[in-house]
Amino acid sequence: MAQIFPAEELKKATENYDERLIIGNGGYGTVFKGILPNNKVVAIKKSKVVDQSQVEQFINEVVILSQINHRNVVKLIGCCLDTEVPLLVYEFVNNGTLFHHLHDENKASIIPWRIRLRIATETARALTYLHSDASTSIIHRDVKSANILLDDNYTAKVSDFGASRLVPIDQAELATLVQGTFGYLDPEYMQTSRLTQKSDVYSFGVVLVELLTGKKALSFQRSEEERSLSMLFLSNLENKRLFKIIEFGLLTKENKMEIKKFAILASKCLNLKGEERPSMKEVAMELEGIWLTEKHP
Repeated sequence: MAQIFPAEELKKATENYDERLIIGNGGYGTVFKGILPNNKVVAIKKSKVVDQSQVEQFINEVVILSQINHRNVVKLIGCCLDTEVPLLVYEFVNNGTLFHHLHDENKASIIPWRIRLRIATETARALTYLHSDASTSIIHRDVKSANILLDDNYTAKVSDFGASRLVPIDQAELATLVQGTFGYLDPEYMQTSRLTQKSDVYSFGVVLVELLTGKKALSFQRSEEERSLSMLFLSNLENKRLFKIIEFGLLTKENKMEIKKFAILASKCLNLKGEERPSMKEVAMELEGIWLTEKHP
């Protein structure tokens, strides 16, 4: 169960919210690195401004995360309710985001294919758990590389549940105000405002393409028809130019077949019709299959 922290303890932990300790800015607030009195390093998330909807989102995140226990989901340690700005305390994941590792121009080297495949598999397992195995089905609603944290071993941890939705057992879809990140948003959800688990599957498909190409989901540096990574990827796949858009240095003779299977799976996730996309469980199983054939050719 989530621990309740006194405001003073979190103020001390972050040296009075010192800007030098900022480790990220999410959709719903700023994240600081903090050290608790027992020397445990944590991530403390502070809401940006307090209007009612953000307080609701904060409570939403506490409710959702206190029900989750999975090695590939960031662990909520506790919260603080006696401040004007709500605070959440998480486990500290020390190797930054997948987005940073894929897109930082100063990166020393590219993530090897095997590690990318493992990150994809672990993220798929986490989303399968949220959709199918948690006590109530949870739709993440903002799956993207910036919300996948990595530890020192490149183990993936899904984070940022501010926009997530609990789905009552008797409902397969929810009518909601469209939320998410452009470049990752399910086009069907954008048109209908109906949120389903398949909306997460689409967003995850975009992450798979990022892992393959090293390109951003949306880039105004690219020409108009290539701005959206999913469109760029699907047209290259259709025109048998898949290997032209794989990130330089990733493709080898040994992994060519696995990369092709991975790309075909990504294209299934990006189907414009939600009902024709695989479930996260099917995606996870397929990724495990690719992982195993790589291990035992």
